[in-house]
Amino acid sequence: MSNQAEFFRTQARAMEAQAQAAALANVRERCLRSAEAWTQMAERAERHEQSREQTERMKAAAAAASMPVMAAE
Repeated sequence: MSNQAEFFRTQARAMEAQAQAAALANVRERCLRSAEAWTQMAERAERHEQSREQTERMKAAAAAASMPVMAAE
């Protein structure tokens, strides 16, 4: 997992903890909305990382397929 996604997940957990500790309903709701936003950012970062890795694998496979095979002597 990328460091960015980990950071986003950490922030989401922190917001959830703040929501549980909040005495005021509006503060609790704000923290929960923030936690959801951080979670969405983490998911987006993870999807991006997976897509990047897949693209790199495809490029490597294409490069390997286009390389001439050396004959064994």
